[in-house]
Amino acid sequence: MTDFTYAVDADGVATITWDVVGKSMNVMSKAGFDDLSAMVDQGLADPGVKGIIITSGKKDFAGGMDLNVIANMRAGGAQSIFDGVMGMHAVMRKIERAGMDPKTLKGGKPIVAALPGTALGIGLEVPLCCHRIIAADNPKAKIGLPEIMVGIFPGAGGTTRLTRKMGAMMAAPYLLEGKLSDPKGAKAGGLIDEVVAPEELLPRAKAWILAATDADLVKPWDAKGYKMPGGTPYHPAGFMTFVGASAMVLGKTMGVYPAAKALLGAVYEGAMVPFDLALKIEARHFTSVLMNPSSTAMIRSLFINKEALEKGANRPQAPDQAVQKLGVIGAGMMGAGIAYVSANAGIDVVLIDATQESADKGKAYSEGLLDKGMQRKKVTAEKKAEVLARITATTDYAALAGCDLIVEAVFEDPKVKADVTAKVEAAVGPDCIFATNTSTLPISGLAKASTRPEQFIGIHFFSPVDKMMLVEIIRGKQTGDRAVAKALDFVRQIRKTPIVVNDARFFYANRCIIPYLNEGMRMVAEGVDPVLVENAAKLVGMPLGPLQLVDETSIDLGVKIAKATKAAMGDAYPDSAVDEVLFWMADQGRMGKKANAGFYAYDAAGKREGMWDGLAKHFPEAGEQPSLTEVQHRLLMAQVLEAVRALEDGVLTDIREGDVGAILGWGFAPWSGGPFSWLDIIGAPRAVEICEGLTARYGTRFTVPDLLRDMAAKGDSFYRKDNAKAA
Repeated sequence: MTDFTYAVDADGVATITWDVVGKSMNVMSKAGFDDLSAMVDQGLADPGVKGIIITSGKKDFAGGMDLNVIANMRAGGAQSIFDGVMGMHAVMRKIERAGMDPKTLKGGKPIVAALPGTALGIGLEVPLCCHRIIAADNPKAKIGLPEIMVGIFPGAGGTTRLTRKMGAMMAAPYLLEGKLSDPKGAKAGGLIDEVVAPEELLPRAKAWILAATDADLVKPWDAKGYKMPGGTPYHPAGFMTFVGASAMVLGKTMGVYPAAKALLGAVYEGAMVPFDLALKIEARHFTSVLMNPSSTAMIRSLFINKEALEKGANRPQAPDQAVQKLGVIGAGMMGAGIAYVSANAGIDVVLIDATQESADKGKAYSEGLLDKGMQRKKVTAEKKAEVLARITATTDYAALAGCDLIVEAVFEDPKVKADVTAKVEAAVGPDCIFATNTSTLPISGLAKASTRPEQFIGIHFFSPVDKMMLVEIIRGKQTGDRAVAKALDFVRQIRKTPIVVNDARFFYANRCIIPYLNEGMRMVAEGVDPVLVENAAKLVGMPLGPLQLVDETSIDLGVKIAKATKAAMGDAYPDSAVDEVLFWMADQGRMGKKANAGFYAYDAAGKREGMWDGLAKHFPEAGEQPSLTEVQHRLLMAQVLEAVRALEDGVLTDIREGDVGAILGWGFAPWSGGPFSWLDIIGAPRAVEICEGLTARYGTRFTVPDLLRDMAAKGDSFYRKDNAKAA
């Protein structure tokens, strides 16, 4: 059984149909590529065939290359990767030249790509080789080259062809940002040639083939006198384009993402040589990226492991637990966001608050998001009405009758949560699962207010709910498997990524991110230049420095968490040095971005203007500053060691969840693949060496966990350990 089928109609038009058995979306495998090559050969060799249509038997064209194949390509080493990529280039070039005479560029057979829906990655690189790209008018379809988002770049000719088709400047958003467009947007941007009604897709492709001339088949870069749009690096305009692109790439990636740098190198070098040599240069750069451990880690975490978790890799055995009717208690920003994403996913929602005004305000939050979607032409008036009709805003707990899942999102106060738990359980049926949305309070303690602790679970959403992809599911000591399955199925319904952790204060995400924030504030107290702290974080790949992140999450929230933690830990509380900074900021009324006053200064519109000058006056900078690397090690290890301890303590049970959760939850250096992947990249012995130095200089918070020390002694790594459920 093959991934492609071949048929010729009475008019001599061959159709190669891509339809991978057992998958909802076509993905390219090595065997599939061989099938496609053989069928193209068949069509070109048959004198009765006038042209070829390449299309899909599914609603979409293709989702790209099977990244499991890419992840395994490194096993054969650099030469094996390079040879494999050049083999793909040969097939693509065969499609492009289509049997034409190499000297006269005549006598070829027209080949058309007919895209019924989404075409991503190699699902667009194959069409770019064809002589015409026609797409069905499908507003839900996405067309583009998103490889940069998972740590690689379009390496099957997409980089070279798109640059030569559009010019480096116009191609940049598609290559360097992974920009995706719907069919009409793709045509307007120059990615594809035509958009037609879905029922006209194949007839139009056939008509174009039967009317095509020799001139229609010659790609611009194969034609005599071709000049790259926008100019080559030797051209004044082209030179300025590449200067700007280099600055843009460095500014956005801080130099830590090898794929972006390699892509730019492939474009720059390829622009100065003939097309076939440019493909070879592209293959060389692509090989170097695949051999880089960063790309391996990003592919593993952001595609393979993320996809496995979304498909329920750690779901307990239980019947389908899809949510039919959801109750959300608390219509503040968090509850309102949960109501929106749920209603948007087709779930009926009862949104409850103490007053009708507050409940209505919570529903209005959804209306505001839908209105923004309409302004961007992503949401229709009908869709808006449909989503809003699913949300019932009320103060009446009786409206919860029939709910099969409740998500409580009230204040982080155990007494308030206990009162809500009792009210809900009096109103719902005996099988309803109760989930508390909390970021810090232990679930097992909150479950004491429930008469059904086996049906009580924690679901920790991240704010803003509509944008943040991670959901942390917390299993309490008495939480049953059905509750876990229910939570996982719900997260799948709302199209987010779940991780499941065991109960402990701060769970996993906050357990790791709070030490990062604290380390930044400790350094301020020590006299480390705050600008050095912030830039060190960004230069190692963190999206926000720790001080900016404190501002974003609010300083008063930090004070509240610090006080609660100190009350719980007593004399064992380790963060008094942090409180010196945090509490002083609160005393100054600098509560963060929401108050336009925090570690940063803000203008009247809320735009950051730089570090607040009052910080240096109260915490003067030390005469001798630490090195950039020292600051980066402190900031990274503050997070990474907590991730290891969470695994050691049994809070985290799967390193895949630790890596994916870190990237999606708080933006841990995505280039690294997550904390466990980063430790594998630098090696356990080097990690131990760094931590021992930090412990000697800064204290026991950098003490090496026994698990990491044991791995260093054995020469082991997290993704090689027998107990790692890794891809």
